[in-house]
Amino acid sequence: MTIREAAMLGCVIHGQDDLRVAELPVPVPGPGQALVAVRYGGVCGSDLHYWRHGGVGDFRLREPMVLGHEVVGSVLEYGAGASGPAPGTAVAVHPATPCGVCPECGDKRRNVCRDTAYLGSAARFPHVQGGFAAQVVVPAEQVRALPDGLELRRAALAEPLSVAVHAVRRAGEVAGRHVLVTGAGPIGCLVVAAAKAAGAAHVTVTDLLPEALEYARIAGAGTVVRADDPDDAGWPDEVDVAIEASGVAAGLDACLRRVRRGGVVVQLGMLPPGQSPFAGNLVVSREIELRGAFRFDTEFDEALALLAVEPAFDGLVSAVVPVRDAESAFALAADRSRSCKVLLDFTAAP
Repeated sequence: MTIREAAMLGCVIHGQDDLRVAELPVPVPGPGQALVAVRYGGVCGSDLHYWRHGGVGDFRLREPMVLGHEVVGSVLEYGAGASGPAPGTAVAVHPATPCGVCPECGDKRRNVCRDTAYLGSAARFPHVQGGFAAQVVVPAEQVRALPDGLELRRAALAEPLSVAVHAVRRAGEVAGRHVLVTGAGPIGCLVVAAAKAAGAAHVTVTDLLPEALEYARIAGAGTVVRADDPDDAGWPDEVDVAIEASGVAAGLDACLRRVRRGGVVVQLGMLPPGQSPFAGNLVVSREIELRGAFRFDTEFDEALALLAVEPAFDGLVSAVVPVRDAESAFALAADRSRSCKVLLDFTAAP
């Protein structure tokens, strides 16, 4: 397909249970922008939430939106005044455009920028259209050339791995320590890998599904535990750090009860909107530090470097599905007994 054809395929969410593979106009890069031919797009938990529930947490769909923020491909061209990796270069796309002027950006916490634009997000209106399309335009500074030896298929994990790297960083020093991760979905498994890369001595992972726990082993977990079995011998008496990646209140409860006195709990999983049960008395009596972790910033480049040197990440990509079969790809990604990370392949788009 040439870059000036009239239409391309993209994945558009119109509402709950209304995902459509549709022809979209081919974008033209404006000033400061890069045009990227997308090869792979990773189906994220937030994409699944938009599909199954019409929103993520408090972010609700108010108009049709192209999904996707985990995209890799190659540079096609640049708009006026823009530059970056040469056309034809394999790249990953950083999905966030912070405002650069709010207090959070000024404090170098751009991941919690109050006015950020994030690919495929309904957090603002009009929504920010995402990257699940054969071609996408993004600010040129968000395009990253892949390190030598890193192939696009593995590079598609860069965005979720960045989330995991940021969560581990929020935990503080983990080198030589015992880390508990609740939830062995794609993010939880990548937290395992990030913790091991940061020097964790041992990582214990809990989940309800044995299939998910096997993916956690691939990522480097030393012990896996059935979360619904209080008698599982793998339960640690206490850990130094706990990272909640399941997005359910029971996972947070397990973290608070298993972390040592004075330990750190990081809430990474997005809990359902509204009130959640919370063992706040333990935070007080054990002086536990409870920290949130949201998205990432410069960790994106660290994630790409880590992916380039660790082939074990390949085992976390469980399926690659043509974009025309996007709904079946979403169904597969939603079934954690059959998958970890599912990628859409845009090379078959007309």
